[in-house]
Amino acid sequence: MSEDEILAEFRSAEALLEGHFLLSSGRHSAHFLQCARLLMNAERASRIAIAIAQKIPRELRSEIQAVVSPAMGGLIIGHEMGRALGVDAMFVERPEGVFDLRRGFALSPGTKVLMMEDVVTTGLSGREAIKAIEEAGGDVIAAGAVVDRSGGAVDLGIPFFPLIELNFPTYAPDELPPELSGSEAVKPGSRK
Repeated sequence: MSEDEILAEFRSAEALLEGHFLLSSGRHSAHFLQCARLLMNAERASRIAIAIAQKIPRELRSEIQAVVSPAMGGLIIGHEMGRALGVDAMFVERPEGVFDLRRGFALSPGTKVLMMEDVVTTGLSGREAIKAIEEAGGDVIAAGAVVDRSGGAVDLGIPFFPLIELNFPTYAPDELPPELSGSEAVKPGSRK
């Protein structure tokens, strides 16, 4: 998929929002990518996952034995990546504040895992998910995402394959530009 085709998918799903948003990272932005809306259509979610899978080199793709994603945002794309790759998909969640593999999910020691997210901004959630996967016995060999908002700067310590890189500016709370400083931020994501 080309960048224009990907953005057209976001727009058709009304998933590219404009306003004043507080991101999971604690930073502010005038743009928010609501991947849940993008992925709510099963056919579109399947197309997106197949396009991401095609970005992963064939030899690496053939090693992946499971997909694990952080809940909530990574659930749908993680599931669709499992389907695209023909492997099981599961998720880590953090009801106590720290990611953990629960619900009877288990990884055999050394299972080669693709960690899959919806949107990556700073990489914090991804690194936390990777740590939980490794503690559960998995060997995280690659990561993927629908969107890399870091401008290519994120380092997860493993090969990273986003479908698209979008570099919408983000701001620390004390660095807001005038167009954002006069309005209250909304938080449409999954983390409070």
